[in-house]
Amino acid sequence: MTTISPEAVRVRMAPSPTGPLHIGTARTSLYNFLFARHVGGTFVLRIEDTDVARGSEAFERDIIEGLHWLGLSWDEGPQVAAGEDIGIFGPYRQSQRMERYAAEAQRLLAGGSAYRCYCTPDELDAERRQQEARREPPRYSGRCRTLSEEQRRAFESEGRSFAIRFAVKPEKIAFDDIIRGTVEFDNALLGDFIIVRTDRMPLYNFVAVVDDAAMAISHVLRGEEHLSNTPKQSALYRALGDDLPRFGHVPLILNPDRSKMSKRKSQMALSAYREQGYLPEALVNFLAFLGWSPGTEEEIFSLDELASRFEIEKVHKAGAVFDSDRLDYLNGTYIRSLGDEQLALRLRPFVPAVVDDAAIVRLVPLVRERLVRLADVVDLASFLWEPDAVVASWYNAELLSPKGGGAADAERALASAREIVSELDPADFSADVLEDRCRAAAVTLEMKPGEFFKPIRVALTGRTVSPPLFASMELLGRDRCLARIDEALGKLR
Repeated sequence: MTTISPEAVRVRMAPSPTGPLHIGTARTSLYNFLFARHVGGTFVLRIEDTDVARGSEAFERDIIEGLHWLGLSWDEGPQVAAGEDIGIFGPYRQSQRMERYAAEAQRLLAGGSAYRCYCTPDELDAERRQQEARREPPRYSGRCRTLSEEQRRAFESEGRSFAIRFAVKPEKIAFDDIIRGTVEFDNALLGDFIIVRTDRMPLYNFVAVVDDAAMAISHVLRGEEHLSNTPKQSALYRALGDDLPRFGHVPLILNPDRSKMSKRKSQMALSAYREQGYLPEALVNFLAFLGWSPGTEEEIFSLDELASRFEIEKVHKAGAVFDSDRLDYLNGTYIRSLGDEQLALRLRPFVPAVVDDAAIVRLVPLVRERLVRLADVVDLASFLWEPDAVVASWYNAELLSPKGGGAADAERALASAREIVSELDPADFSADVLEDRCRAAAVTLEMKPGEFFKPIRVALTGRTVSPPLFASMELLGRDRCLARIDEALGKLR
């Protein structure tokens, strides 16, 4: 058996592929990654895939690809869904470790730390109802703990199957949580809990302890919702003769009203943020600050900078409010920091294939300052690739009228713009020339520039708000501008 130096820091992330990667798991993964990289430790990914009914390879793929998208890498574990593992403590999927769990359960049975429980669901339910009637906290009475061998054989001859329960000692369990400080539980309140079901499927608290011990995990950093599992797991570590890791429980992520965010809601799925066009760099920066601070006024960090500054002891105890406005601000900041070609590359998945790469690069300066998310490019610039008839369907004749004016003013402006566009040589069809000509025409018609430009903007983009008008006209080209102006004039007439 390979041994690990007691000084070595080994952390793990152990998601269950029963749903898509959510924000809470992403943040906890990030904290594990940053802690490991900060101290020169090892980051392990383990897939807890024993829930066959709800788990799937698709969810495993979503988790692994989502973590990679964030820029997180791990030293041991599966690198792709359904792929081979790397690392000396594999396999790293719990479904492939059943023999170890069975052996460890037998060891607990042989040592008297666990026992077979033959209670039926009806018996357990009746016991629970009696406790509720007496206003006692529900917990198993331990009725099968002292069964004789003859009683066990009798139950088995009846065809009863058995679960394996851990025999909890009525003792105080105390540990020093890295984040929360000293935490104490009274295990006398727990009752003996099941570690292996009647169908021989081992349960979470048991397998997590077996795996963490076998993989020499030194620090278990996980969500606060797992705090109540710690007394059970601490008792199991001791019964198995293994050293306890250091525990650290990361605070919850809260809604603005300070209610707990639900991981079953779409707002928590990392893929939803990816599809909306949030940059992984911005999301990583945002998640890092959900419960941690470097203690300075700085707010923009690369992943490497975060790793160099991150100290797990500085993670806050209180829940962190998910501030979507701050995420939008960070994302916009990162977007505007990208060069034209870099941003064009990020926008490529959001723009139809009919728009070539060179056109996207030309589009970038028009939309950069208006982008909060990459997907915003669709609302901002889809007029460039949608057919003329589709754009014309986005507005009615009334929208063409300038502020304070009517249809006659809109028609005058559009007719003048049509004349300018039709007379321009394609070689001179540039934003600068178009702006100069249109501003001069507005003076001639005794119209304010904004009044003159509005009907043109609506005719060409279908919107009253768009990227810079004349740069948009240049990208559309002379013929498409003429066609759309004619369509607008037809609506007015």
